[in-house]
Amino acid sequence: ISVDDGPTESGADGPSTAIPYDTVLSEASGTTRTHPIGDEIYMLYTGGTTGMPKGVMYPVTDFTEFFMRGMPSMIGLDPFETADAFAPMARQMVDAKQAVVAMSGPPLMHGTGCWLGLMFPHMLGGTSVLLESRGFKPEEVWDAVDRNQIAQMVIVGDAFAKPLLRALEAEPDRWNTSSLRLMTSSGAMFTTPVKRGLIEHIPELAIADVLGSTEGGMGQSIMTKDTPASETAKFKLLPVAKVLLPDCSREVVPGSGEVGVVVQAGMVPLGYYKDPDKSARTFKEIDGKRYAFPGDMATVDTDGGINLLGRGSNCINTGGEKVFPEEVEEALKLHDAVEDALVFGLDDDRFGSRVAGIASLETTGAVSADDVLTATRGLLASYKVPKELLIVPAVPRAPNGKADYKAAKQLLMDTKNTP
Repeated sequence: ISVDDGPTESGADGPSTAIPYDTVLSEASGTTRTHPIGDEIYMLYTGGTTGMPKGVMYPVTDFTEFFMRGMPSMIGLDPFETADAFAPMARQMVDAKQAVVAMSGPPLMHGTGCWLGLMFPHMLGGTSVLLESRGFKPEEVWDAVDRNQIAQMVIVGDAFAKPLLRALEAEPDRWNTSSLRLMTSSGAMFTTPVKRGLIEHIPELAIADVLGSTEGGMGQSIMTKDTPASETAKFKLLPVAKVLLPDCSREVVPGSGEVGVVVQAGMVPLGYYKDPDKSARTFKEIDGKRYAFPGDMATVDTDGGINLLGRGSNCINTGGEKVFPEEVEEALKLHDAVEDALVFGLDDDRFGSRVAGIASLETTGAVSADDVLTATRGLLASYKVPKELLIVPAVPRAPNGKADYKAAKQLLMDTKNTP
């Protein structure tokens, strides 16, 4: 079904196989109201980061518990004991003119935007501000913040944060951003220098970088003007999460350097819609307790914090050495001229795979690929530095800001195959 909410920038109408919503509505017949018959299913599709999107199925009771226990703390409230607590709290906040005004940068079809930018504000009598443009335009975002006095903003990593910061740097006095108190990001890398830059422009801003996926939340890091800047991929685990060795025999020893898989209990989905094999690999029972295994790999520091390495499915094995793309991407993006970057493996006769990547620049032609690689060599072990780097006009990402590694790799291969 397609919903016409305005013309696209390209003028395209949408998928030819989709039925217009107005047609469906006009041909629909009335139906009797249905009532819950048990624990209904709430289903949300993944972003398809590691393959085709999958329908993640949650029992409504577990999902409600997740909002009751985890969400109130984001605005300084204690966890709710029952779902009945939402309505009186919403009335209280509205009467006190404290109802949250929130905005989601990413599409609402994904968990990051829908859960944090729409569902939670509405549960407490708040307002969700929607953007009119189909593409992400930082000036439109700041216009909306200024006009609506938005207090909470939801984004997806540097893909959203960098353009937002660049707009503030270009016109620091254009917008009143004093209402913005919380910026929450999940689903993609959010580098420390970009966080710091945003806080310099909005001193009262707190930035919550959430480690999670459609399959559940695992950890977070909070940054304010008064907190020391943490490393980009360092998170504090939630009580329901832990890091296990890949064989699940035990937890990773803090400070050991062991690489493990991050798992979480608590709100664990029933499984993927019509995919029992994938469900069995992702949702497992250990010692009588169900855990979700989204695939994120990490080490554990002596203080209990974790250093996120990336998805195991994206790991590059080059001559027996394991390279996680996210670490290399962060190093590439530390170059002042680099706007965005993605890293992946290419087949190699000698090493099995070699590290390669693409990058886009803030200013076209500002530096060469060799310039970027030279700077990166001072930040990484030699085997992690890309053997090939292609400068492209734009790094391919989905509308929700998540990396499209397949398209990125194809860009490089197409260039190599062009005479």
